[in-house]
Amino acid sequence: MDARDLATFEAVARLGGMGRAARELNTVQSNVTQRVRRLEAALGVALFERSRAGARLTPAGERLMPYATRVDALLDEASRAARDDGAPRGTLTIGSLETTAALRLSPLLASYAHAHSGVDLVLRTGTTAELIERVLNRELEGAFVCGPVVHPQLAAVPSFEEELALLSAPNYSSVAAALQRPDLRLVILRAGCSYRQRLEEVLARRGIVGLRRLEFGTLEAILGAVAADLGVTLLPRTLIGPAWRGARVRAHQLKPSEARVQTVFVRRRDMLPSSALLAFQSHVTKQQRR
Repeated sequence: MDARDLATFEAVARLGGMGRAARELNTVQSNVTQRVRRLEAALGVALFERSRAGARLTPAGERLMPYATRVDALLDEASRAARDDGAPRGTLTIGSLETTAALRLSPLLASYAHAHSGVDLVLRTGTTAELIERVLNRELEGAFVCGPVVHPQLAAVPSFEEELALLSAPNYSSVAAALQRPDLRLVILRAGCSYRQRLEEVLARRGIVGLRRLEFGTLEAILGAVAADLGVTLLPRTLIGPAWRGARVRAHQLKPSEARVQTVFVRRRDMLPSSALLAFQSHVTKQQRR
């Protein structure tokens, strides 16, 4: 198999058509078709079902796709490694929890960008589950996620510690009062959110299980729903700024064993870190010591 044939196959599968792949690869459609046919001949199987609507993967194509994606990522990584002379430059793509980005990263990213002007920094936010998957898929060089993280393919470095608080509408004077309402619901981010799992564990210890959930896509929407007395949530205490304190939401203190959560930075063990990433990790460590 030729690596360029695999890259062409991956583009066709991802984009759903020979013509669209040709435009992305800056070539003509006949070249794309020829490479796909050559790959199919070498493997002895059909990889696509072709129609006027485009190209759909066959079962054999579905099985090949993860390997094609991995090869493409490895080739990009090899190219970056060969060009990396130790000076931080190029694109550095990292991930972060939305809460970590809001609470911790703005000054760190600003000072890093100032110190390393040759680096184009890209930040992607998501849930812990989403970010870990993107790191494993080599879409991110690393990500700040909720710890602990134990995975044979990942290295995890402790970065920050947060104190979580149970948030309710302001008319509840205590944790017990907030949790005693008969129509109690959880106000949470989408599946994969680590704080969502922690909230369910906190409630389970109190014998509260099987509650209805209200899922929102942003932290602002979650805070608004809690302020409107639609339910309770669990978020870092320091995230609740002056605009949300007192009159709009109430932060209830939890036991240290329930409240303390560590944010870790994860990256693939087998992926050579770029000079830009090494400089970023060093920068975060130095700033944390100040």
